[in-house]
Amino acid sequence: MAWEQKLSRTVRVRNDQTLGQLARLLMAISLAGGTVGDINMLTETSQHVVRDIVIYTDNLDQFEIVLKAIRALEGSVITDVRDEVLELHVKGKIAIRSRYPIDSLATLRKVYTPGVAEVCMKIAKDPSLARLYTSTSHMVAIVTDGSAVLGLGDIGPLAGMPVMEGKAMLMETLVGLSGIPILLSTHDPDQIVETISNIAMTFAAIQLEDISAPRCFEIEERLQKRLDIPVMHDDQHGTAVVATAALMVASRQTGVSLSKAKIGQIGLGAAGFAIADMGMRLTGNPVWGADLNQEALDRLSAAGGIPSTLAEIMATCDIIVSTTGVAGLIKPEMVRKGQIILALSNPFPEINPIDALEHGAIFAADGKSVNNVLGFPGIFRGVVDANAPRITHEMLLAAAQTIADMTPPGELVPNPLDKKVHHAVAKAVALKAIEQGIARSDYVPYVEE
Repeated sequence: MAWEQKLSRTVRVRNDQTLGQLARLLMAISLAGGTVGDINMLTETSQHVVRDIVIYTDNLDQFEIVLKAIRALEGSVITDVRDEVLELHVKGKIAIRSRYPIDSLATLRKVYTPGVAEVCMKIAKDPSLARLYTSTSHMVAIVTDGSAVLGLGDIGPLAGMPVMEGKAMLMETLVGLSGIPILLSTHDPDQIVETISNIAMTFAAIQLEDISAPRCFEIEERLQKRLDIPVMHDDQHGTAVVATAALMVASRQTGVSLSKAKIGQIGLGAAGFAIADMGMRLTGNPVWGADLNQEALDRLSAAGGIPSTLAEIMATCDIIVSTTGVAGLIKPEMVRKGQIILALSNPFPEINPIDALEHGAIFAADGKSVNNVLGFPGIFRGVVDANAPRITHEMLLAAAQTIADMTPPGELVPNPLDKKVHHAVAKAVALKAIEQGIARSDYVPYVEE
C-alpha cells in the first residue's frame, strides 16, 4: 500500500512570555495550512519561552508559507529549522553488531581462528547445524528492485533503501529478527530469481518488497518452488493479512456475515489481488473484482473470482475494499445503505469515510490504520521459529484471525507497536505450521532477550 506523504520539520521558536502568545502562534500555523505535532518546551524565563514545534505540511512550498506566517507574528522569533527525518537517516538506520565483546585474545581465538575451524567442519559434515551455530537462523533477506516503492513508483533500488532499513528496524524491534536489505539493480524476473536463489543459504527466509505487479506474482511463485525456505512478497500478503483482519473486525462490529456477504475488490494490483484471494479462501465464495488491466481481471478469474466493474461492485456488493491509489474514485452517490467500505489508498482514499457514512455505509475506514507492519514481523518470526519451508495460506489466515482477535473494542486493528500482538501472530503461525505437518524441528517460541 502507498504511504501517507507529509513534509515534517521541527521549528524552534522563542515566544515572548505573554498571555496567549502560544495560542496566537498555533493559530498562525493553522491558518497558513500547517498541522502541529509534538510541542516540546526547552527553556523558560521571565521574558521568553523556547519551544521545539513539529509542523506538518503537504509540501515544501506550503511549509515556506507557514514559516512566513510565523515570522510575521509579533512576539515570536524562529531560531532554528530542522529536518529531523533526514537527521535520523544520516549514516543509515541499521548496523550489524557483535553479540559478544572481543576483549581478550582468548575470546578472539574462540570466535575467529583457530577455534572457528571446529564449527566450520561440523557444518561441513552436517549442513543442518548451520541453523544452530550461525546467524542464518534469525536472518531475513529484505529484497527489492525499487520498482514500486511506497506510493512513489519506480524510483530505483538505492532510493528504496531507507524503506528496506525501516523494515529491518521493525523486524528487530518487534520480533528480534535480523533483516538484511538486498538491493537488486535489475527488473528482469530471471535475474532476480537467480540472484536470490544464489544467496538464499545465508537466510532463514526471504521477504520480497516493493516489486511491481505483475512481475511480483511470477517472481514469488518461482522462488517458492525453487527454495526450501519461506518466501513472501509483503506488499501482497502482509497487506492482505491486515486488511482481512480489518474486515473481520468490521464484520464483528456491524453484524455483517463475511461468509454470506458479497465482497468486491476494486483494484487488483499486488495488494488488491492478494486481498481478493484471501477473501475467497476465508469465505469459500468468489470475490468480485474490478481493474483497468485485463491481465489482472484474468488473474482474478483464474483464481475463482468474478471480473466486474466499479459500478457493478458498488451496486451489488455488501463489502467493498479499494486499493487503486485513485483519490475520490468512489463517488458518494455510489454508496448503498448498509455497505462496509474500506478505501485503503493513501494519502487520499477512494472515498472519505465520513462521506461514505453520511451516504448510508454502515462502516467505513481509510488506509491510515491498515498498516502491514501488523503482519510481516510476526509471520516471519513464526515460520522461522517453526523452521517451516514455506508460508501457507492457512498460516496467513491464522495471522489475520489473531490480529482481529487482539483488536481492542472500538478500534479497527491493534496498535502496530504492541509487541504482544506480534508475538501472538508468531505463535499462531508456528502452531499452524505444526498442525499442517511442515515444521521441520521442535518448535521453540520466540522469547524476547
